[in-house]
Amino acid sequence: MGLSAILVAAICCLSPTSGQNARPKPPADAATVARQGRAIWTKQHARAWADSAGWLAGSNFIPSSAINQLEMWQADTFDPRTIDRELGWGEGLGFNTMRVFLHDLLWQQDSVGFVKRVDEFLAIADRHHIRPMFVLFDAVWDPLPHLGKQRPPIPHLHNSGWVQSPGAAVLADTTQWPRLRAYVQGIVGHFANDRRVLAWDLFNEPDNVNRPAYIAYEPIDKPERAFQLLRKTFEWARAVNPSQPLTAAPWKADWVDSTRTLPITAFMLANSDVITFHSYADSATVERELAALERWAGGRPIICSEYMARPRGSTFEKIMPIFAREHVGAINWGFVSGKSQTIYPWDSWNREYTSEPRPWFHDVFRRDGTPYDASEVTFIRRLTRQR
Repeated sequence: MGLSAILVAAICCLSPTSGQNARPKPPADAATVARQGRAIWTKQHARAWADSAGWLAGSNFIPSSAINQLEMWQADTFDPRTIDRELGWGEGLGFNTMRVFLHDLLWQQDSVGFVKRVDEFLAIADRHHIRPMFVLFDAVWDPLPHLGKQRPPIPHLHNSGWVQSPGAAVLADTTQWPRLRAYVQGIVGHFANDRRVLAWDLFNEPDNVNRPAYIAYEPIDKPERAFQLLRKTFEWARAVNPSQPLTAAPWKADWVDSTRTLPITAFMLANSDVITFHSYADSATVERELAALERWAGGRPIICSEYMARPRGSTFEKIMPIFAREHVGAINWGFVSGKSQTIYPWDSWNREYTSEPRPWFHDVFRRDGTPYDASEVTFIRRLTRQR
């Protein structure tokens, strides 16, 4: 039996039943995973965590001075002054979390120094009353990451330098995965009882097949390899018994129709302590996605860990009130316009831009702290003050 068939067979029992409050049963191997570390949180434990955390609002964060995760965290380019200034702007909005990406090569390069810089980042965030959600792996954008000096941004191109973790060669070669295990268990284990860490997002969009510019470099069986690594990552992280929740976010909205739900989506929903998801859709679509997701969640707290793309109708004014009403965490993509250039839309990879787009696709502030839209910032502040 091929890998795909095995995965489908193992998880085919995960579709929600017709009952509105039914929660899909975990896959057959979930109990094995639990025995190797702590169990998946009970619904009661997850709700208690959510009650303690309060309504979560924040952004996906990278300082404007960094083009990718490596430039953010490497010793030569780690920029605590910019981080402090920009997290201060987040505090001013009433944000209490940020989603922040790490990278396996940073652990390989200098695990001791990497941990020290993460600790320094947490100290800065804590001063601003922000608890980060850390992302361990990412399957999106450039599959050929390298340590050292990172290339400069390509003008007007969305995420022109963002890199995957692990890179394509490591994802394809399971003999290198012991190094990934050391990274997961090293970083999660070190901060397993640190109250400053909100949660661990284990793998960003693992089944995302990349932009045409990069497809030639990715393994032909990337989705299957990524699913295998996702399962291992949950196992590795649970084994170090973190006090924070573990999660991974489906992003295709295939959970809305249980007959079309992918095995990897079902696995993420069944194995996450708290439920996360991505949606850049308009308000009517988000309402439908949430209603369906709540049936999968079975009472567990829900966080949208990516939203807000202005030209698509995913705006703060239209989407954030839905999340506030439903007590769903709201973490938008993009904070300060900088080297990641996510003010430009995804289609900048296929269409040439020569000047600042109107409207911006993502991001809230310019580099000097001026809001892109002052009324938008006023709206966010008013909403977060209602906690």
